[in-house]
Formats: sequence, C-alpha cells, structure tokens
Amino acid sequence: MEWSITFRSRHSRLYIRPQLSRLGVKCWRHSMSQWKQIQQLEIKYLEQVDYLYDDNFPMDIRQVLSNWIESQDWDTAANHESMATVLLNNLLSQLDRQCSQEQNFLQRHNLKIINQQLQLKYKASPLLMASVISTCLREERRIISTASIQEQGPLEKSLQNSVTFERQKTMDNRVAVIRSSVLMMDQEVKYLEDMQDDFDFRYKTLQSRDPADRNTDKTKQEVTRLQEMLNNLDFKRKENLSKMSDVIKEIDAFMVSQLNPELMEWKRRQQINCIGGPMLTGLDQLQNWFSLTAQSLFQMKRQLDKLGELILKVTYESDPIPLQKPQMEEQVKYLIYHLIKSSFVVEKQPCMPTHPQKPLIIKTGVQFTTKVRLLVKLPEVDYQLKVKTIFDKDLPPGRVNRQFFILTANTKVMDVEESSNGCLSVEFRHLQLKEKKYVNGTKVNEGPLSVTEELHSLSFEAQFNMLGINIDLETCSFPLVVISNVSQLPGGWASVMWYNLLTDEPKNLAFFANPPRASWGQLSEVLSWQFSTFAGRGLNREQLHMLGEKLLGQQASHNEAQVSWSKFSKENIPRKPFSFWMWLDSILELIKKHLLPIWNDNCIMGFVSKETERSLLKDKEPGTFLLRFSESHLGGITFTWVEQSDNGEATFISVEPYTKARLSALPFADIIRDYKVFANGEAPENPLKFLYPDIPKNEAFGRHYNSQQSKVFPYIPSILIPISTLHANPPPCSSPEPPMSPGMFDMLTQHLSPLEMETAMSSPYSE
Repeated sequence: MEWSITFRSRHSRLYIRPQLSRLGVKCWRHSMSQWKQIQQLEIKYLEQVDYLYDDNFPMDIRQVLSNWIESQDWDTAANHESMATVLLNNLLSQLDRQCSQEQNFLQRHNLKIINQQLQLKYKASPLLMASVISTCLREERRIISTASIQEQGPLEKSLQNSVTFERQKTMDNRVAVIRSSVLMMDQEVKYLEDMQDDFDFRYKTLQSRDPADRNTDKTKQEVTRLQEMLNNLDFKRKENLSKMSDVIKEIDAFMVSQLNPELMEWKRRQQINCIGGPMLTGLDQLQNWFSLTAQSLFQMKRQLDKLGELILKVTYESDPIPLQKPQMEEQVKYLIYHLIKSSFVVEKQPCMPTHPQKPLIIKTGVQFTTKVRLLVKLPEVDYQLKVKTIFDKDLPPGRVNRQFFILTANTKVMDVEESSNGCLSVEFRHLQLKEKKYVNGTKVNEGPLSVTEELHSLSFEAQFNMLGINIDLETCSFPLVVISNVSQLPGGWASVMWYNLLTDEPKNLAFFANPPRASWGQLSEVLSWQFSTFAGRGLNREQLHMLGEKLLGQQASHNEAQVSWSKFSKENIPRKPFSFWMWLDSILELIKKHLLPIWNDNCIMGFVSKETERSLLKDKEPGTFLLRFSESHLGGITFTWVEQSDNGEATFISVEPYTKARLSALPFADIIRDYKVFANGEAPENPLKFLYPDIPKNEAFGRHYNSQQSKVFPYIPSILIPISTLHANPPPCSSPEPPMSPGMFDMLTQHLSPLEMETAMSSPYSE
C-alpha cells in the first residue's frame, strides 16, 4: 500500500492517508469514525474541510474529542437549550480531562487556551455552540458523500465557482480602494475649507480697511492676490467635485457589477443549503462589504453637506458647487437607498424546531422560528428598528386557496448581536400559524393545487432612519409549504426541494401550476444530500445509478435525462401503490430511526437491483449476504444470502422485508446475529456468515449487537429470535408470517432449551 503525507499549514495538521484509489482498491469503511474517513480523503476534499474550522470550533477539539463529539446528538441540541447546556458542560469536562492526560506541553497549553475561549464564547449561548458543531458535522458528511461519488455534482460545482477566493480577494481590494478614496476626499475637503478660510479672512480684512486706502498700490496687490486665491479656490472646488463624482461612479459600478450579484449568489447558496447542500457561508463577509460601502456613502453625504456649508460663506459667479452638488446628492441618496434596502435579508429561513433540517415547511398550530438581519453595520444607526412579520402579504388577487394568519406576536425590535460582529438582527422564535376557515363570512376552499404544492410567503417590514434618510425596508422568506398534518411532511419536503433546486425566483408562488423538469444530474445530487443530512452518509455512484434506473429506466445512464415533477412525486411507481419519492423518503425514515449505526458503518448496500444482487453473490462463499432496501414495501429492508444447491449451482434466498413495525421490537444487528432458518426438519441454523464481499458477520456487526439480556431473578432469561421456515418451493407470501406450529415449537425447544423463546417468524421471500 502506498501512503501519502500532507502538511496543512493553516491548522498545523499532519494528514496521513492511504492511496487506495491508485491501486484500484475499493475501500470498505467498516466501523470507521467520520473523522477517520475525513482524514482518508483526497487533498481537494481536505481543503474543503479545512475551511469548516475556525475559532468558533477549532480543529484541535475535533481531533482530540472526535469519538465523543460524533456520539452526541448535536442536531437536537441546537434546538433545545437545556440539552445544549448539558453538552457544553460535558464538552468542557472532556477537554479538561484531555488536558490533564496530554503529555505534549505545547498541545496541553493550546487546549487550555481553547477551553477558556469556549467558555467565554458559549457560556451565555450554548445553542450557538451546538449549532456550530452540528453544521460542521453535517458538512463533513456531505464532503464524504461527494468524495464517495468521485465527482462533484453540477450544483456543487456551480456554487464553488460562485465563491472563488480570487473573486472575494478582488472585492476586498475594490472596497479598500473605495474606502481609501473616500478618506482622501475627507482630506481634500478639509484642505478646501482651509483655503476658503484663508481667502475669507483676507477678503474681510481688505473690506475692513479705510476707503481712503483702497486705491493704494498695496491694496491693489492685495486684490490681485485675492483674485489668484479665488481662482485657486475655484479650481480646487472643481477638482474636488470631479474626484467625488468619480468615487460615486466607482461605488455605483461596484454595487451593480459585484456587490448585488454577490448578494444574489449568497441567496442562491442559501436555497441550496436549505435542501441539504453545502454549508452556507459568506454572510459575515457580505456584511463587511455592505458596511464599508455604506460608510463610504454616508461619509460622502457628509462631505457634500460640508460643501453646502462652504458656499454659505463664500460663493461667486459660476461657482461649481451649487451647480453640481444637487445632482451628486441625489446620486448618493439613491445609492444609499438601494444599498440599505438590499441589506435587509432573511438570515435563517422559517423552520420548525421539531424538524430543523426541513426548513420552509410550517405546520399549523406548531411554533416556528426565523431570523432577519441588516447587513449594514453603522455606529450612527438608530437601533430601534422595529420589524413586523406579515403572512402572504402579496397574495395574488382572486387566488382561491387556504389562508392563514399569524396567531402569536408578530413584531420585535432589532438588536445588536455581538456573536455576529455586531450586526443588527432579530430572531422570531415563537411564531405560529392558524388557518382562516372563513373570509368575510364565506368558507375558504382549497385551491386547484394540492396542499403540499400550494406556496406561501412570510414578509418582514421595518423603517430605517438616519441623517434625514427614511427607507421602508422589506424582505421575504423563500416560498413556504403549510401543512396541517404531519403525514403531509414528505410531500411538503418534496415541493421545497423541487422549488429551491430549479429556480432562484424569491417569490414565484405559482411555481407548481406548471413546474419545470429537473435533470437527473441535479436531482441525484440533491437526493444524495438527503442521505448525508438525515442519515449521516450519502449515496455513492452505484446507488445513485440504481435509483436513476428505478425512476427513469435505462435512460438514467446520463445526467441530462429529464425528470418531471409528477414522475418524481405524484405518479405511482409501476405496479406499486406509492410514488418514487414516498418510497425513498420511507427508506430515509427507516434508516434514521432503526438503521443509522449500520448505515453509517457502510454495512448496507441498500440500492441494488435483484439482477445486480445475484451477479454479486453468485461466486461468493455460501452464507455470503448483503442488505438491500425493499422495492415492494414502503420502508423495508431485507437480506439475501447465497447457498450451493445439490447440483453445485448458486441459489439465492431473501427474507421478507423488515419494516419499522418489526424493527421496533428488535434491533436489526441482533436480527442478523440471531437469525435462524428451519428447513427439512433439521436443527435451525444461522445461514448468514459473511457480509458482502467477505467480511465475517461478527466483525461487521459486532459493535452494534445489543448484549443486554433480562436477568430478573428468579426468572430464566428470555431472548427474541428471528426464525424463517425454508420450504423446497416457497409459496408467495405477502401477508404476515403464520404462527409457529406445535411440532416446530417442539423441535426448536429441543435445541434452544432452557431458554424461554419468543419467536419473530419471517418467511423466505422474493421481491
């Protein structure tokens, strides 16, 4: 095996990883922690990980406490303050323990400093810490998922291109040049004021002389000198106005060509992040650009005001200030107006705390949260900005659909948020919707679209007042889906994914009247994100190819194949009573609730057709098995193993799928361990020997076995054993397994005595 060593200067990390891909070896990451998987990635992915970690969550902590960090539920803690507080205290205790055990003096010193910094930063805001760690872990999973596909999808490539460091550097430089020019204009205006004061003093001195002395040579020389000073003053005024005009044009060009597009790109990244895409970054950088630009504009407004004061003292025929100043003032006010208007953004889209990873779905009667932010940070701003929320403010007239109103208080005042570089923000944590059953005495009917296709919006309004400039601020959330029953959540999430995948329009509430198609390349990328977000591990290329064939047939072999909204979410799969998305979402729920540890250990092949399954198993040792998701049951998993028949041919046996109802009684790893087959009157045996390709069963699943057994004296311990009856020609079975016969029970008790046996019967099965 070849190894490569890479030194990372930013965090002084030494990464050592095997170069398995060069040898053509497919790495099976069995029982490998997420952090170990990260360290085996290629350099281009390590670079992405590198930028996840900063002072908010140092990489040193991720390294020394990796196992403990991954064993905690940070997603839940990010929405429950009491749990976040407990985890913060536990993290600090873990860090203390690590410091006391650390032998390296420098590392121990660094850990102590980090411990102190974390206490200062998060003691008052444990929810923020939980949110930071949750986001980092989620982003790690996405990066691992992307690496497993071996290539980035079209969405991620486009997002990477939109946030290139060179572009950010260019914007930093341009903002710095503008600020420098404005600061220099301050000096120019001050110099102009000094020139004028000098002229004004000499002029008034001359006027105060005795009229009898005005025709003397000395007076004539003084008049000539004053004329020269006035000429110089006129030249300087014109020069300053010209420079100010150039700076205003530069700011205008910067806002149009760079700042506004960057804001639009951030909003697009926010859309993609809402549906599981890459971590949303760049808002602090945007705030910096917006704030520096606003400071420059307000400073120029003050400079123009100063010029207005100067002409009250000294003016003359063809004075350029009264001729040019009004237009320049209008330009500056126009730029300030549009800058402030666009700086009012939704930082966190509406989301129910019960479903933090499914934003933009609101259930009536359930509280949801959202947060707005003003990107312009100015010391002179009146901090009493009152924000009001309005639901469906711009509902198209005549549109017949369900109508809602905000039940709880909908107005709050923005405040300075120290944890976000002192920006002005406000978070609404207790908003709640109630449906209007009657409007003007008439019962409201549902519109032509289904509940989960009906889109709504949440608007935010405020008034900005500064230096005589009054601006009505308004922004809105991305379109929302409002549900009244949790059973509508999968359909609602499908709508949220489809909308934010295919359009960047902020308020196209009629989108599903004629929804566009998605390319399979786009859709498959989003589907993989769902698994990395909700189940901890994304889908590889082979799994996505199988899903594509299930949805589209053979044409899914290329990424440009088109998928309709109806095909994805509304039409039933051929010969099945459910749609493709309902089938896939049920698998996600099954993994999240019952299969998460073994899914993240890569023990589940998952999406594989029967034909592929047989081609993989046919040449393997008898007892080799793999796990795949059922194609005929919603939320079911089955396992298939290979045996040798009497004539030497391979035979394949599948068990009836296990669904959440059956897995609620017994962990799936224990089912694999204890599974028995009763065939031909012989003693029941476990046919499962090797997890594909050749991993011994106990090695693959051992760490997930539940070793606890009932030991309540004086009773005999009981265990639950899954058993199948293997017939020579198994009949088709779609109903629940039959009860165990007395004869079978006697046979089993002969071999399993003295245990009291509670059996979970299942039948060999073929999908």
